[in-house]
Amino acid sequence: MNIRSGDNVKVLSGKDRGKTGKVLQVMNKENRLVVEGINMMKKNVRPRKEGEKGQVVEYNAPIQASNVQLLCPKCNKPVRLKITRDEKGEKSRICRKCEATI
Repeated sequence: MNIRSGDNVKVLSGKDRGKTGKVLQVMNKENRLVVEGINMMKKNVRPRKEGEKGQVVEYNAPIQASNVQLLCPKCNKPVRLKITRDEKGEKSRICRKCEATI
């Protein structure tokens, strides 16, 4: 997967289509991402101690990685990536639209 935590992505499909957010967590084996402010779910939490009240907690549920696309920081458009190696052998991610290094 070419998306890393800390990247900004745009949602392409689903209930949050068109929204953008920062990647908080990447789950490579499941091919899923947790994106800030996207796919918000509510969970009812029962009280643990006597006298404590139950509450409703909102959290970011994982989203399928194929439903998002990376935003280029330079051209600010959703782009596909090109991965190249430099003369030192290090990999770098390059925007296919503006040729900027991400």
